[in-house]
Amino acid sequence: MRLYKCILIYCITLLSIAQIDGQSNANAYLKAVYGNLQKVNDYAVQANIKVDMPFIRMLPIHVKIFFKQKDKFKVESKGIAIVPRQGFDQLSKILANNNSFTSIIQGEEKINTIQAIIVNMIPLSDTSDIILAKFWIDPIQSVILKSQLTTKSNGTIGTEYIYGSQVEYGLPDKMIFSVDVKKFKMPISVTANMNKSGNKKEETGKGNKKGKIYIVLTNYQINKGISDSVFKK
Repeated sequence: MRLYKCILIYCITLLSIAQIDGQSNANAYLKAVYGNLQKVNDYAVQANIKVDMPFIRMLPIHVKIFFKQKDKFKVESKGIAIVPRQGFDQLSKILANNNSFTSIIQGEEKINTIQAIIVNMIPLSDTSDIILAKFWIDPIQSVILKSQLTTKSNGTIGTEYIYGSQVEYGLPDKMIFSVDVKKFKMPISVTANMNKSGNKKEETGKGNKKGKIYIVLTNYQINKGISDSVFKK
């Protein structure tokens, strides 16, 4: 019996050490990703947005996106634009508040030719809108290749990131969002048009609950200096 207790204590100790080590490594990967994003004080970028949702009829739209540390964000558009903030400034907020989450490495997964590290972030407080944040991280370039945010307000939002010219800043050239159309918050103008046309009732009855938003980003202007007045309504 005494030997059994010793073995049990030994196993529990090993598991505790492994968990601490896993959290430490997870935080290191997240810190490296955040470090790249912190190189950017501000940016402006052109974005072409294409929406593919079962109850929305929208032509591709061209907008300009502005961002400034820490949380200033603006979309300049002449029409209706659906831009999920979860892939832009909210991502930085989550990484900045790393101490508000328990982070641990879940495993690895190959994305194209890259062996990505999967890191889960679970909020320490039940007051957070985030239920679970899951990131697939390129351990070499320290960028997020894919994310999955499960939220109370918008359901689950998955995002794929394709990098090119601005990978050193952690800024993608293309983003693909997958959303739950029943839970995802649309702009008021889009909701009004849906209710007016009756498209929502017609389409959701077919059982298609997923939608995609494609955003192609070009002509980045990074750290050129953006006035706070740009973000005033």
